[in-house]
Amino acid sequence: MSTLTISQFDQIILSCKDIFMNKLKDYGSSWRLLRLPSITDQIYIKAQRIRNIEEKGNMKVAEDCGSEFQGIVNYSIIALIQSAKGPKEEPRMDASEVSSLFDLYIDKSKQLMLNKNHDYGEAWRDMRISSFTDLILVKLLRIKQIEDNQGQTIISEGIESNYFDILNYAVFALIKIKETK
Repeated sequence: MSTLTISQFDQIILSCKDIFMNKLKDYGSSWRLLRLPSITDQIYIKAQRIRNIEEKGNMKVAEDCGSEFQGIVNYSIIALIQSAKGPKEEPRMDASEVSSLFDLYIDKSKQLMLNKNHDYGEAWRDMRISSFTDLILVKLLRIKQIEDNQGQTIISEGIESNYFDILNYAVFALIKIKETK
């Protein structure tokens, strides 16, 4: 396993968590009100914007693709928290609890990444950023189908495993973006 990948993963997550916690200070945990399909749609909008920028080659809103991938990481964490806890009409959540949950789901995501990198030999390093965008969109469409089926699957992984994959694909894209700068 590449210590470089672990270091890069940790750096990206540190940046994403900083944004997450600062937004928590600004907005509180208002996202606790969101139902899972709304979070899925929010991630979908971000991924679709990235794809549109990739295809058009330009953008009219100042936020770049890197910012959108960071948003995908953070909304994936929100989705995992909401999947476990469910939406709340009273959305207040203590910052220390939010931080602990963020770390819990990042640790699980990182372990998944390490296991897959062991098996796949870090094949993601040879992929294009646009492939990560497409894979994220495919995972989102799968999640939407599972949501439409009230969470029932016959043979497929559940919703949570798809969110973990989306999170890791977004981190890989951010690593590649950073490497090209």
